[in-house]
Amino acid sequence: MATVVIVGAGLGGMPAAYEIKALLGKQHRVVMVNERPSFQFTPSNPWIPVGWRKGEEVSFDLAKHLGKKGIEFIAQAMTKIEPKEKYIELANGDKIEYDYLVLTTGPKLDFESIPGAGPEFFTQSVCSLQHAEVAKDNFDALVEAPGPVIVGAFQGASCFGPGYEYAFVVDKALRDAKVRKHVEMTYVTSEPYIGHLGLGGVGDSKSMMESELRNKHIKWICNARVTKVEDGVMFVEELNDEGEVKRSHELPFKHSMLIPPFKGIDPIAAVEGLANPKGFVLIDDYQRNPTYPEIYSAGVCVAIPPVEQTPVPTGTPKTGYMIESMVTAIAHNLRDKIFDDKEPSHKGTWSTVCLADMGDTGAAFVAIPQIPPRNVTWFKKGKWVRLSKIAFEKYFIRKMKSGASEPFYEKQVMKLLGVERLEK
Repeated sequence: MATVVIVGAGLGGMPAAYEIKALLGKQHRVVMVNERPSFQFTPSNPWIPVGWRKGEEVSFDLAKHLGKKGIEFIAQAMTKIEPKEKYIELANGDKIEYDYLVLTTGPKLDFESIPGAGPEFFTQSVCSLQHAEVAKDNFDALVEAPGPVIVGAFQGASCFGPGYEYAFVVDKALRDAKVRKHVEMTYVTSEPYIGHLGLGGVGDSKSMMESELRNKHIKWICNARVTKVEDGVMFVEELNDEGEVKRSHELPFKHSMLIPPFKGIDPIAAVEGLANPKGFVLIDDYQRNPTYPEIYSAGVCVAIPPVEQTPVPTGTPKTGYMIESMVTAIAHNLRDKIFDDKEPSHKGTWSTVCLADMGDTGAAFVAIPQIPPRNVTWFKKGKWVRLSKIAFEKYFIRKMKSGASEPFYEKQVMKLLGVERLEK
């Protein structure tokens, strides 16, 4: 009997657990390890601070639902990986041996690289449900006593969609509260231009996103490097295309939310040969680590180089469609290895599909492949996208509770957008 241990029960880990268990069956053991006892649907987090969602609506107990599929669950943080002895250590001191390890941990949020950044200091975050719930108190205070708002992404960030979403969501929530006219909003981002998205732009994303910000009276600063944050003041250097400081800004704020830089979690970063200098897992074309072939990885914790060099460091995002395709490749590669002793042959579809809420409308983009030049570039805006994201949120959570093992993100979103036709 083979034991497959999966660490991280997020958008990658949950589909991984279900798909791997479905392919391996009862004769093999699948163990899920997660630092929290609950699953959290991260894409809903921008709605939490403005009260459009509550935590219990976008999270659920893991043990109950994984157990129905015969997947063991351990609610403990991983503290150490011993790849030569093939076991991991947990925060409670337990050791879990594995034949194969799948790392879907997500990132460590690197607020500490910017003085004064993060929920423990002066800026808010929507990168976790807990952070988003803290941000709600700060947003409620903004509505009671309006003041300037700053939204965006710190230098080194590699996830830009939620920043744009949050800016538009906040704009709509403030308009609903009849206080928008009292709030000056500024979008601060490491991107070289609005709509870059860490992807070098997708179709007309630049002009479309600029137009949307302009129509919503949201100013922006690109090529932005935040040097420090103090209580109510953000210090921003705006660079030119040569990477030189063009202008310095001292921006006052009452409420701010910037996506932080990501890096690998400490137990992964500590293993030589497993991760790059930033702690992201090194993988080959088959999602397998070259040094330790029993270790696979998918999602935000894997190492992907930037799409292009930019004046301010700007990382490459890993979106849901890409993550799910990585997970499916891992599941089939494990099945081939465990049952037939075959070397990996399945590869993920490294393409980007994203649905983004924009408060009272929405934007959808497709990049196939994610890194240009591309076969397909597609970007659309409309209320139908917002409604689609809301519908998909409910669909995804329902499927995660039911233990669906098919790659439903790929099937449903690609069908919705007609991307199968676009690819042909």
